[in-house]
Amino acid sequence: MAGALALAVLLAVASLHAEAVWLDVPQSGTKCVSEEIQSNVVVLTDYSIMYESHPYSHPTIAVKVTSPYGNTLHHSENSTVGQFAFTTAEAGNYVACFWVDSAEKGSGVSVNLDWKIGIATKDWDAIAKKEKIEGVELELRKLEVAVQAIHQNLIYLKERDANCE
Repeated sequence: MAGALALAVLLAVASLHAEAVWLDVPQSGTKCVSEEIQSNVVVLTDYSIMYESHPYSHPTIAVKVTSPYGNTLHHSENSTVGQFAFTTAEAGNYVACFWVDSAEKGSGVSVNLDWKIGIATKDWDAIAKKEKIEGVELELRKLEVAVQAIHQNLIYLKERDANCE
C-alpha cells in the first residue's frame, strides 16, 4: 500500500505540471500513446505537426482515440493541428494513435502532443480572475485541488487492488 500511496502522490503532483511530448510518427505505420485513467476524469489534448523537418511540404496525419472498451472518442483525418476533449466514462487504458495519411513521400513527421488530465486541465488564470485570488492564495487553492485528486486516486487504487485479489 505504501507503493500505491507514493504512486498516487507522484501522479497527482505530476499532473499539476503537464508538459508536451514529441512523437516521431513513421511514414508508414502507427505511433500510439496510452494512459490508464480512472472514470469521471477530464482529458484535454492539443496536437500539431512540427514543420521544422518539412520546410517545403506539409504532410497530414490521422488521429484516433479509443476508450478501454474500444469506443472511438475522437477521429480526425488530414489534420496538421487539432484538439480533443472528453470525460472518461470508465476506468482503464485510453489510447491515442497517430499515422501519416498524406500522399506526400518522405520521412515521418514529428507531432507535438500536449495531453492533460484531471486537475492539469483547469484554467487557473481564469479561476484566479473570477474569484479575485492571487499569489499564495492561488497556490493554496491549487494544492487543495491536488490533495483532493490524491485522495481520489488512493480510493481508486484501493478499489482496483481489492478487485484484483
